Amino acid sequence: MGAAYWWMLLGMAIATYVPRMIPLTFLDGKELPPIVSGVLRNIPYAVLGALIFPAVLHIQDNILFGVIGAVTAFALSFIGLDVMFVVIGTIAVLAVYSLF
Repeated sequence: MGAAYWWMLLGMAIATYVPRMIPLTFLDGKELPPIVSGVLRNIPYAVLGALIFPAVLHIQDNILFGVIGAVTAFALSFIGLDVMFVVIGTIAVLAVYSLF
């Protein structure tokens, strides 16, 4: 492997490490304002929604397949089922729907 490979690897390591290190170093022992905590707490859900939603609209040849799956997953989640039951329940509903 050439030197360019190792420089690229080092650059990627630094680019990954620095954004994680800075908050841990400078915010250690300090409490964030509630508004900032609320925003940071919701980022994973926003990213997950942004990743999943386009797939719901482009699944199979029929958009209804994705919509039924999304509505089923939302409904099962809303009533408080565990993630595994939401996945299994959604698969079951879509399996039955695909028979028709």
